[in-house]
Amino acid sequence: MDSPARTGSVWAGTWVTERLGVRLPEGEARGLVGLALRRNPRRSHLLVSTLLGKHVPQRPGVVREAGLALGRTVRELLGPEEAASAVVLGYAETATALGHCVADGIGPVVYLHSTRRAVAGVAPVGGFEEEHSHATSHLLLPERPEWLVPAVEDDPKAVGPLVLVDDEFSTGRTVANTLRALHALCPRDRYVVVTLLDLRDDADRAALSRLGAELGTRIDVVAAVTTRIELPDDVLTRGQDLVAREAERAVSGQDAPTPPAPTAVLAPLTRVDLGWPLGLPDGGRHGFLPADRVRLEAALPGMARRLAAALTGGPSGAPRRVLVLGCEELMYAPLRLAAALEDELPAGTDVRFSSTTRSPVLAVDDPGYAIRTRLSFRAPTDGSARYVYNVAPGADPERRFDAIVVVADGEDAGGADTARLTGPGGLTDALRGVTDELLLAVVPSYRPRPAPLYGPAFSSYRADEVAWLLKDLSDVTLEAPTEEREEAIQRGGAHYAESLPVEYQPSADYQNLYQQALTASAARVAHAVGVVTETVLAERGRNVALASLARAGTPVGVLMRRWARQVHGLELPHYAVSIVRGRGIDLNALRHLARWHRPEDVVFVDGWTGKGAITRELTAALAGTDFDPALAVLADPGRCVRTFGTRDDFLIPSACLNSTVSGLVSRTVLRADLIGPDEFHGAKFYRELAGADVSGAFLDQVAARFDAVRDAAVAEARRFTAAGSATEAARTPDWSGWAAVERISAEYGIGSVNLVKPGVGETTRVLLRRVPWRVLVRRGVGPDLDHVRLLASQRAVPVEEVDDLPYSCVGLIHPDYTRGATGSEGTSV
Repeated sequence: MDSPARTGSVWAGTWVTERLGVRLPEGEARGLVGLALRRNPRRSHLLVSTLLGKHVPQRPGVVREAGLALGRTVRELLGPEEAASAVVLGYAETATALGHCVADGIGPVVYLHSTRRAVAGVAPVGGFEEEHSHATSHLLLPERPEWLVPAVEDDPKAVGPLVLVDDEFSTGRTVANTLRALHALCPRDRYVVVTLLDLRDDADRAALSRLGAELGTRIDVVAAVTTRIELPDDVLTRGQDLVAREAERAVSGQDAPTPPAPTAVLAPLTRVDLGWPLGLPDGGRHGFLPADRVRLEAALPGMARRLAAALTGGPSGAPRRVLVLGCEELMYAPLRLAAALEDELPAGTDVRFSSTTRSPVLAVDDPGYAIRTRLSFRAPTDGSARYVYNVAPGADPERRFDAIVVVADGEDAGGADTARLTGPGGLTDALRGVTDELLLAVVPSYRPRPAPLYGPAFSSYRADEVAWLLKDLSDVTLEAPTEEREEAIQRGGAHYAESLPVEYQPSADYQNLYQQALTASAARVAHAVGVVTETVLAERGRNVALASLARAGTPVGVLMRRWARQVHGLELPHYAVSIVRGRGIDLNALRHLARWHRPEDVVFVDGWTGKGAITRELTAALAGTDFDPALAVLADPGRCVRTFGTRDDFLIPSACLNSTVSGLVSRTVLRADLIGPDEFHGAKFYRELAGADVSGAFLDQVAARFDAVRDAAVAEARRFTAAGSATEAARTPDWSGWAAVERISAEYGIGSVNLVKPGVGETTRVLLRRVPWRVLVRRGVGPDLDHVRLLASQRAVPVEEVDDLPYSCVGLIHPDYTRGATGSEGTSV
């Protein structure tokens, strides 16, 4: 172990021992810690760990192995079953990385750490006090409260052991405060306290035993080293006096060491984009899951390569010593990046890790003192004082670094990447004079997103059939007359996603047509559902999560989920997400998906393709993420995707209606005054239309045909996915639909493909939501278009039969629309 707690034959606690009488016995403990003095009215001495990477820069492998070893000991203590159900809680700020490494050593468990940072919109589950600390109050902000407070009535076995991790266990008062607070929220049968250094005396040990008896629980302690520390009775007063004298001496220059000359040229600051995975938490403040650990492990080499490539070497050539510096509670991500960077740099490069801190510690440049130097800077959040210890200019081999990589968390959730971070008096300003090269890498601050919405509170679908990643705007008036919306959209005064059309209320004749269409095509729809689902399972595996594009894709996503359950016994997760043409997919929904599923397992689902605009929108929106932009659709008449149930342009009954066949949910809405930066796109739940709702009946009638079409659908999907087959080759998109739309736009003088809506589904949408100009129908198409002809008649829209149309029909919107241009003003749509 590389331990700066001892320099040659001098222990880095000698200075304090000689002046204050604080004594730590000879032995292993002196290799783990040194001593320093701090400005704290509650405790004057400070045990400075060499294994935390907090005050003393240390090799990242040493820091990580210290936590992993403790975690392995905990795993052996608990046994496999209890270890698998454990939750690990680290203490902020010094033990956030240590606790995380302990969790890694235990195995695939949930990790959390306490925090001193309140996060807007996130309600604390609990908290406790650390009496001796510089900042005493700790908050507990898990994204899922059940990680700390499981629902015992749902599963009594869910309450596994809680593992508490701190760097030192001096008296036990902080642990006692924590145990009382958490046991009141959720009693547990077992707790394990983990620490690097156990310093308790006999009275402290007895107090913890009494607490366990009082709470009716078992409390174990696991420590790397157990020893005792001797403190004079007047240590607090003497320590405060000594700090005051040394601070005055430093100000006056009396007996103060001459500081080394700073670097002649201030180091330039270079920002580095890490490529941090979307939705991956920056640490355990809100919880870190086993799946998050897998994603981080996979991403670390690539991020380290970006850092290594950015290290130019500065004026002195390739850096021999590199410091990766975390920011306060953000320690685990910088630690892991430091270890990965070490693997990317030339052999012999000395990579170290440490972190900034809010704790004010006296610096004394003496080999027998643990804090040799101190850099002070303004906190990037509130401007108060923060510190970096044992980092200095000059030729000192322990404190001089050729390059420093600052790893900060994003500003949006109270992190360090603010204007103060790089401004005068900020952290980077303080570091520019002590190194040759300075990099800044920002890890996006993770903050919990809203919980999904479920039926029956939102939508008429069952709660198990779809999780809506939407904000409920049911109480907001968003509807506008169709003609007004069309005029505003075409004149550029509004985006179509900023309002909603008035929901179309079908006449009795139209409802009859819908029922006839459903009866006639239910088996055809069921076959297409089977083909697309079997294709997805064959090509993407059985662990897929479906993400339907709300709202047209949602009935298809529900049907695909039902097929997987009925045919294969699979329970596929299914979400509904919003995508808006011209504005992209809901990034907060993507973050949610990435949080709970491997991005490569997420399959995006839609009802059908028209010309392929949403296909292109999705591809562009997912560029640079780990998500697969391949869209799975029920019908692909536009020939722009390769995963589909059919390419026929036939009547899909769910296209005939709006919300009443889609769970009573509106089209999605995106408006800055309604949707905050951390919120999902919005939609309305039309509860008042429950009497006309056919959503469940549509699903049931199609699903009732699954058994009848099962063999044919499975066989067709196998032909689709057979390697090298002619059918598989034919799946390749040729975008012939887009070409046809461009031709129609030119022939009819429209000039915009956005106003050409091809296919039965898109044409129906035009007649229900927009102000159509005319409808083109391929000559010879019969009953499949009866509902289109009826809607066109009701809205006085001409229907024109044409030849050589690749779709069954196409709806056109006139580019020069003005109010009343179609003669349909006042029609209820």
